[in-house]
Amino acid sequence: MNREQGEDAAKSRMEGQESAKGIHELVHLLVYVAVVFLVTFLVITYVGQRTQVNGESMYPTLYDKDNLIVDKLSYRFRDPERYDIIVFPYQYKEKTYYIKRIIGLPGETVQIMDGYVYINGEKLEEHYGREVMEDAVLASEKITLGEDEYFVLGDNRNASEDSRFPDVGNIKRKDIIGRAWIRIWPLDRVGGI
Repeated sequence: MNREQGEDAAKSRMEGQESAKGIHELVHLLVYVAVVFLVTFLVITYVGQRTQVNGESMYPTLYDKDNLIVDKLSYRFRDPERYDIIVFPYQYKEKTYYIKRIIGLPGETVQIMDGYVYINGEKLEEHYGREVMEDAVLASEKITLGEDEYFVLGDNRNASEDSRFPDVGNIKRKDIIGRAWIRIWPLDRVGGI
């Protein structure tokens, strides 16, 4: 083997090693990207997700265009509680979600009289609503909630479509996506809800 042939063989080995190194790095990158996508999918599906408030139905607690993180994990270990702010799908429009406050719990009776909420015949003490409700709609008569049903209202009662109305009605436990947990935007209102 002459000198030129030796140099060509060495050059070929180096190119082969660089090519193998490049393929190895590409495989590592692809595995990394796959893991990131998997973790992101699992977090969004089972732990939490970002959502944006659309409208004034939860004012003054939440504002139009507030960005929130919805906690999807808590309700796997405990039941929703009164006053929790929850997210659930609107049954008549795909990819539309409502955000409301739980007022009535499973097995309770809910009625709205003279603009105030009564649970099992007792007036509910509230300090987050803006004003006395003008329209009780379905809740003008006693509503008895089933074992897996919740009665929800917006904090801005006279500008909220909620359990008082037939197209929303009582919310079933299985339909609750999660609870509003943290406001992440705008920056001047960041914090827990």
